[in-house]
Amino acid sequence: MSDGTLVLVRHGQSEWNAKNLFTGWKDVPLTEKGRAEAHAAGRALKAEGIQFDIAFSSVLERANETLDIILDEIGQGDLPYSKDARLNERDYGDLVGKNKDEARQEFGVEQVHIWRRSYDIPPPGGESLKMTAERTIPYFEETILPEIKAGKTVMVCAHGNSNRSIVRDLDGLDNEAITRLELATGVPVIYTMTADGTVTSKRELPIDA
Repeated sequence: MSDGTLVLVRHGQSEWNAKNLFTGWKDVPLTEKGRAEAHAAGRALKAEGIQFDIAFSSVLERANETLDIILDEIGQGDLPYSKDARLNERDYGDLVGKNKDEARQEFGVEQVHIWRRSYDIPPPGGESLKMTAERTIPYFEETILPEIKAGKTVMVCAHGNSNRSIVRDLDGLDNEAITRLELATGVPVIYTMTADGTVTSKRELPIDA
């Protein structure tokens, strides 16, 4: 059996990314820059000759729009894909809608950094990355990973933190290492995996947006 391929993409820049607001589960559209990033990701994947057997996304508009654009760019606009809230961005709770700089002034730089980057400390009323992983990883292992193990080429288009939780699991990162991991908007991360789920390669695919 041939190796499977997983392509992880964080959605393109959203309107609230551009405004430096905590977004979480708030459903906001892409900016023009975000759409350009999605088109660039699609072109980069097309240049690699990548075609998908199956795709997955969160239920949020910014991820769905990014995936739609990518699939159109590679000539697979008719590929159906699964949407599931377990791939949604982490819920930032009481911080949703707040400007990140204003939150730092209100709560302190160190406290906001802890809420944003620690593994297991959630913001008030929201989710930590650990809590996010408690929904993303079971879904990934039950629904997505079997497709990769079967030798398929799989796309997951989701969010910074839902994707970080999957990368943490695949890369075997500890709680300290994950705090330093950033995933850029629109940049595909490509994994090759064997039939037993072992990662054999990982690379980022540069985009020209």
